[in-house]
Amino acid sequence: MLTRNEFFMLKALDFAKAAGDTAEIPVGAVLVLNDKILASGFNKREKKQNALFHAEIECIALACSKLRSWRLTNCDIYTTLEPCIMCVGAIINSRIKKIIFGAKDVKNGACFSNRLNLKYSYKPQIIGCVLEKRCSNLLHNFFEKLRFQHQ
Repeated sequence: MLTRNEFFMLKALDFAKAAGDTAEIPVGAVLVLNDKILASGFNKREKKQNALFHAEIECIALACSKLRSWRLTNCDIYTTLEPCIMCVGAIINSRIKKIIFGAKDVKNGACFSNRLNLKYSYKPQIIGCVLEKRCSNLLHNFFEKLRFQHQ
């Protein structure tokens, strides 16, 4: 039996796989409101040639558009990779209640790996390492395949 967090992380993993299928770094995200997926997204930096096109940013933008509000106070975001500082900033500014992530990002993660100890006016709850192995393996396999292609 899957937990709520595992169920929605599997949905985020589906979007991460879709990103990988288009030669993007396989990171996916879903934004959940009242136990329903309100918005989803995956990395599109390469396709759009724009540093802002992270999975989390896409999710937040779509959710704000659907709700016609920048406040996402009753939403949780599930992302397959620990969010970077840009994405955490967007999460904080949109007042998302919880960040649930899969794989740790020891280089660029801004939740656990490189915790920012700044005094924000709002702090979401953070739950890390949900289906961590699956999320990590997807990324590892993507980069391994990429390295193999460039040899």
